[in-house]
Amino acid sequence: MKKILSLTIIIMFLLVCLTGCGNKTENVSKITSSNKNSVNSSNNSSTNTNTNTNKESDDSTVELDSYDFAKAAETQMKLPEVGEQIAIMHVKDYGDISMKFFPEIAPKAVENFVTHAKNGYYNGLTFHRVINEFMIQGGDPLGNGTGGESIWGEGFGTELDYSLVPYRGSLCMAMSSLPNSIGSQFFITQANYSKEIGDTLKQYGYPQGLIDQYQKNGGYLSLYMQYTVFGQVFQGMDVVDQIAKVETDSNDKPKTDVIIDSIEITDYSE
Repeated sequence: MKKILSLTIIIMFLLVCLTGCGNKTENVSKITSSNKNSVNSSNNSSTNTNTNTNKESDDSTVELDSYDFAKAAETQMKLPEVGEQIAIMHVKDYGDISMKFFPEIAPKAVENFVTHAKNGYYNGLTFHRVINEFMIQGGDPLGNGTGGESIWGEGFGTELDYSLVPYRGSLCMAMSSLPNSIGSQFFITQANYSKEIGDTLKQYGYPQGLIDQYQKNGGYLSLYMQYTVFGQVFQGMDVVDQIAKVETDSNDKPKTDVIIDSIEITDYSE
């Protein structure tokens, strides 16, 4: 049996294996709530201690070769239970995107997003960064990737768990490279499975169970155990795909605004 892989080794593999994968590799650094030269001041000054928490293991180590990624993926991808809290994002001229949440794993991210949605914080904001076969990012009042704050007025840290993977349709919180820099910005992973990336993951020793689920569900594994996955799209990925294909400028900003009319928080019903 292969040795137990620590979170540190996982991240090292992720960074190495995506080197040379073309433009997609460069996109990893673009999932931030700031641009290259500035960081939201509220995020920069945060003293929140909930940074890089891991619900699966206190020492951030699990035996990944025997981890049941299939069972975890099934749970992540299944429809919500009747009565479960969900969000329906109404995107002007495109349609609706319906998402469920994982409050037991990422309670702060869920509370932050849901409260902002209920308060109308996201109403009228745009998807300011769109990269086909990667993700669509929104939630910035400034519309340029530098703005936004949490409901607490300061940034907070990641909430990570081995069971939640940035598969296609995952709802994640954006952040800068600084600790406690999560504010209001979020992104939806849109990438499909890439055989090239899958082969590279295998070459660098990724657990076969994780690769199998990546092949089945798509996504962007360079984000795994780095960005908070707090929700999953269960209806409306066709809308996400339409948005991902819009024409963008050199900063990946849509040339025609893609506007979030509102985000409705409700209970799921069949």
